[in-house]
Formats: sequence, C-alpha cells, structure tokens
Amino acid sequence: MAVLKILVIDDEPGIRSGVSRILGSFHVTYPFMDEDYTFDVVEAGTGEDGIAYIEKELPDILLLDNKLPGMQGVEVLDYIRKRNYDIVVAMITSYASLDVAIRATRDGAIDFIPKPFTPQELKSSIENITKQLYLKRITHRMNQEGKKIRYQFLSVLSHELKAPLNALEGYLRMMQEKQAGDRIEDYATPIERSLQRIQGMRSLIMDLLDFTKIRLERKEEKVQEVNLRDVATDAIVTVQPYAIQMDVTVHLDSRSEAVVMADPDDMAIVFNNLVSNAVKYNKNGGRADITIDSSENEAIVIVADTGIGISKSDTENLFTEFVRIKNEKTRNITGSGLGLSIVKKVIELYHGTIKVESTPDLGSTFTIRIPKKQISIN
Repeated sequence: MAVLKILVIDDEPGIRSGVSRILGSFHVTYPFMDEDYTFDVVEAGTGEDGIAYIEKELPDILLLDNKLPGMQGVEVLDYIRKRNYDIVVAMITSYASLDVAIRATRDGAIDFIPKPFTPQELKSSIENITKQLYLKRITHRMNQEGKKIRYQFLSVLSHELKAPLNALEGYLRMMQEKQAGDRIEDYATPIERSLQRIQGMRSLIMDLLDFTKIRLERKEEKVQEVNLRDVATDAIVTVQPYAIQMDVTVHLDSRSEAVVMADPDDMAIVFNNLVSNAVKYNKNGGRADITIDSSENEAIVIVADTGIGISKSDTENLFTEFVRIKNEKTRNITGSGLGLSIVKKVIELYHGTIKVESTPDLGSTFTIRIPKKQISIN
C-alpha cells in the first residue's frame, strides 16, 4: 500500500484528533490505481506551526481551517501557492464566507469540508482528493517522460543525421575538387562510403516511422491471419544483399505452421529488425538461423546468430528506447537505438514476450512467443 501524508491545521484539538481517528484505519482504492492508499495524519494547531512543518516535510494533503489564531488559513494557502508546493488543499471551516471561499478557491483549494463534519463526509472528501492527486501525479509523470523522450529523440536524430551529412559533404567536395584524381575509379571508396551513410540515414528514418506508428491507436480492421513463415521469408529477401556483403548465411527452419492474428505490418517490423540485426552484428562468414515453431496456443520464433554477442550487463538495457550498445566491436555499426525497443513494444501489444540470451564473441538468441489468437490489441 502507498501512504499519503495529511497535515491538519486547526486550532480545535477535537477536530484534529477526530481527523486522525477517522482516517487512521481508512484506505482508498479505485480500479485504475496500482495500489491502495492509506493515510498518515500529522497535526498542527496554528498556521505558523503548520508552515514550519511544511518547510520540514511536504505533506501530500492539507486540511486547513481558515479561522486560526494569528496567521489565517487563507494566508497559509497563499504562502503555499507562491512557493508552488505540490500539496492538495481542502478547507475545513464553519466560517467560510463567500469572499473567503472565492479567495481560497483562487489560491488553489479544491474542496470545502464543513464543520462539524461526519466521518462519512470526511472520508468522501478524502476519497475524491486522493483520486485527483493520483491522476495529477500520473499526468505529471507522463508529461515528464514525454519531455525526456522528445529530448532523446531530437538528440539522436540530430546526431545520427549530422554525422553522415557531414561525411557526405566531405566526399562530394573531394570529388568536386578532384582531390584523388580525374577518373571515376579514383573515387570508388568515397562513393561506397557515401552509399553506406545514405543507407544508415534511410534505416534511421524507417525506425522513426515504425516508432511513431506503434504509438498511434491500433486499427482492429487491419488484424488478419498472418503466416509468420511468409513474413520471415520476406525479411530474409530484404536483408539478403547485406548478408552477401557481410558473407553471412541466413537459414530459415519452419517446423510447423505458425499463423497468428495480427497486423501484417507489425509482424514485418518485428522480423525486419531481428533478421537485419542478426546479420548486422554478425561476423564475416557467420550464420543467422530463424526457427519458426508453434504450440497449440502460441507461435514461437527463434532468431539466433553467431555474431559479436552482448554482455549480461548490456542485455538489461537492450530493449530501452534510444539505447545502443557501445564498444569497440559496434563502433562502426550504425543504428538509431530504437529497433529493439520497437520490437518489444509491438510484441507486447499482442500480449507476447521476447527474451534474449547472449554470450560475447559467440552470438545472441532472441526467443519470441506470440499468442495465436488475440482478444484485443488496443
């Protein structure tokens, strides 16, 4: 259970002890919450004492009387507002005039609890406040995560596009100024490297498109029977020119019919990423094996390679967005750091799982399990 700290600022000891007694064993739960919420109640008899506590430890919820000796409740509320503290405030008072209510609402109070209140009135108010607080913090966290993702997105995009563009400009100027000679043959290496840079940019753009696609609302009307053997075959055909260049043999072993209910484009994203990685991170003369099998309820796909492998510590972050494994062996291999995170998101969209086993210098094996039938993919 999660615990929310409640500060009660009221000059009446009976009100403070009543709140502590009523909420001491109370808990709030809603179907959309991850866990139940309980409450730890702290008491203060004056506004000054309440502010002293707030400065020491911020409460989650403040139950605030307006008519206090010395500093008034609306003054405490104004103090909290000016410092932008993340505290949900409810006023508990029997002296709430219209002017006080307007001022308190303007300064951030979200509820009014009349005195004297019944246990049910207090509990009802706390239930509502807890729900609002939960939703507010979830929204804030999502916004913060969104900002972080956008920043990472722009950082990766600028870096991954700037480097190849600078290289392309350098190669073109070399040819424009005929620095290596007058014959086209003199520029075979710059031309080849330029083509590699263009391919890297194309791959990045495709990854970004896939990344955007899986964040959009899924379309049930696109779901149909998809034979994973056919998808794997298409992925192998797509990667074959690169496999020939890398001298990597790609082999498909379809042991049983594996048909799932899915969007064919989603399955293509999964296979294109995994098969291309099995070639890209392989060794010259290596091998990539795609095995397709099925049980009664699920399709099983295994993509294994004899490549450079991944350390155990690196596998923990392998499916994280914008994470690339950086070491001496991957230094010259281009990528966006999005591919495997996209694969994982697509597979989880269909209630499947993906696991990886890898040994440095020996290779990696990715195992996917996808239910054959889907109730809903939204």
